[in-house]
Amino acid sequence: MTPSNDFGTIPEASAELPIPKAPRSGSARPTHVRYIVLGLTIGAYMITYIDRVVISSAVPSIQKEFGFSIVTMGWILSAFQWAYALFQIPGGWLGDRIGPRRAMTLIVTWWSIFTCATVLAWSAGSMAVIRFLFGMGEAGSFPIATRSLSRWMLPTERGFAQGATHAGSRLGGALTPALVVLIIVHYGWRTAFICCGLLGLIWSAVWFWYYRDSPDEHQSVNAGEREQIRSSLELARGAKNTQNVSWKTIVLSPQMWILSAMYSCYGYNLSVYLVWFPKYLNDHRGFNLQQMGFYASLPLLAGTVGDVFGGWFSDLLAKRSGDLKTARRLVGAGGFLLSALCIVPACLTTNSLTSVWFSCLAMFGLESTVGVSWAITLDIGGDSAGAVSAVMNTCGNFSGAIASALSAYLVMFRGWNAPFLVMAGLSVVAAVLYLKINASQRLVTS
Repeated sequence: MTPSNDFGTIPEASAELPIPKAPRSGSARPTHVRYIVLGLTIGAYMITYIDRVVISSAVPSIQKEFGFSIVTMGWILSAFQWAYALFQIPGGWLGDRIGPRRAMTLIVTWWSIFTCATVLAWSAGSMAVIRFLFGMGEAGSFPIATRSLSRWMLPTERGFAQGATHAGSRLGGALTPALVVLIIVHYGWRTAFICCGLLGLIWSAVWFWYYRDSPDEHQSVNAGEREQIRSSLELARGAKNTQNVSWKTIVLSPQMWILSAMYSCYGYNLSVYLVWFPKYLNDHRGFNLQQMGFYASLPLLAGTVGDVFGGWFSDLLAKRSGDLKTARRLVGAGGFLLSALCIVPACLTTNSLTSVWFSCLAMFGLESTVGVSWAITLDIGGDSAGAVSAVMNTCGNFSGAIASALSAYLVMFRGWNAPFLVMAGLSVVAAVLYLKINASQRLVTS
């Protein structure tokens, strides 16, 4: 089915869904091609963060060369996120329209070209335009990647899969500062952008060669794995009768907007860490360029652990209790509360290393929520996960774009503590919102 103004199908009824157990396959022992597909998707997530974090690590060098003020740099950095937010829904639509295989190949190639093109910037305006075009390409990455897994992963593997993919993105972001600084020191900041762009072009070729939009289309999937996936997805869908998921259904769903409001808080906080934390360490905490590259990586490494832990622990609670709603709520709300409790001492302490360690705990808590949040888009959206995740991520990235620019003004007028204290407050709000999300109820018009 190739819809023109809707995204996939959902059950007509809104009854709470059981947690499906993976059925036993026939005589053929199932292959595990879906895990290779998951690995490729993790690679895509890694590249998204490598390509977006490279500029954060290059900020001191770019400012030194061009003489940009912190506010000018804030607007350049936010240009990516405005495009990233604006094109989330078109990106999700593209993935549902032409399929994840072609869509991911197209957008990764696009953004990789503009990652390389950053070296051609000659002014603040030109750099902002290039970053905007880069953001257009990356916008569809997470919705399309989520859609790419919707027909491959078992429902009981969704939390882990989403945690693993987002862990890959944070691992990419964590490794980037130290590597980029090393490249900058020896070859200049432009070489770093070229290297990162070429990595994406290589991935695009591998994805198009190996991935297929459905297990039925993949020659390496045997009958056992094919039946295992098909039976699990049919059980998860529950009712056989389905209806199209229109934009009206999505927009009028209260649960969709609670989920989006929660993710807006997450997006704001993540943006501050990704965009401004290296500069914070260099400017406020007194670390030199090499030290900045190392210590800026640590919170993202902690976040990588949080991504895997949150998704895995949520799935574990759901399997043992049979209560998907409570399992998702406990991990999501708990992660945000931990983040809030650690952000405050991280910014108020006078010891720079203590600040980094508390930031690691804060990032662990924040990231333990993200796999759960994206698993919920699969839980409530099913085949329309591309559209649901696109709406959620749009809200999160509009908030992130605001954070990139607003934080520069907060630093200018209120000092470096101000943006982090705002983050602590938003974490508390997100925890409260999480307690209102019901992951076991399909997305329907109220």
